[in-house]
Amino acid sequence: MSARAAVLRVLAALSVAAAALWLAFDRDTINAASLARAVHDLGPWAPLAHVALFAVATVLFVPGAVFGVAGGVMFGPWWGTLLNLAGATLGATASFLLARHLVGDWARRKAGGRIEKLVAGVEAEGWRFVAFTRLVPLFPFNLLNYALGLTRVPLGHYLLASLICMAPGTLAIAWLGHAGRSAIAGDGAALRYALIALALLAAAAFLPRLARRLRARTELGAT
Repeated sequence: MSARAAVLRVLAALSVAAAALWLAFDRDTINAASLARAVHDLGPWAPLAHVALFAVATVLFVPGAVFGVAGGVMFGPWWGTLLNLAGATLGATASFLLARHLVGDWARRKAGGRIEKLVAGVEAEGWRFVAFTRLVPLFPFNLLNYALGLTRVPLGHYLLASLICMAPGTLAIAWLGHAGRSAIAGDGAALRYALIALALLAAAAFLPRLARRLRARTELGAT
């Protein structure tokens, strides 16, 4: 290992440790409302702060729904979706790289026996299996990011499949946050926003079933 690589690993470990300490002390107070207030106070830096916090939280196994709803509350459904997707994708990529280059043994123990099924799926289908696992919750999202780092899927394939297949759920959660904010503010359009959010959540929930059917048809066609 080169000196530069060793330094990068140490810096990465220190950064994760510092963020873990911060979240450990504040985990009980993290919710969509408090997060939105804290980030909103940063003014023009708020979007960047939201993306960075979402990414760090993903690495540290903090539930992403809190940040997803907060993004919709602060930035609206469209910008909220883009910023949430950026944060989730950065965090997922960081977890993937940490597992591949720094904490592979820990990630393998954390994943347990399910890692063999995951590795076999990636070996057989490559990026298509990554896309399938993003749509069908075989693994918890935060753990899946680390587990996929233990496979041989190329980073580019992992990144693109994750980005595309996380988008529907991210959009639904951002709309949910936006609808909640509108309801609190007494906006007459709050009901319409809530219906949009529910429709998107229903569509996102249906996608795993559709993915299973398409995968089953593919397997039958291959035989």
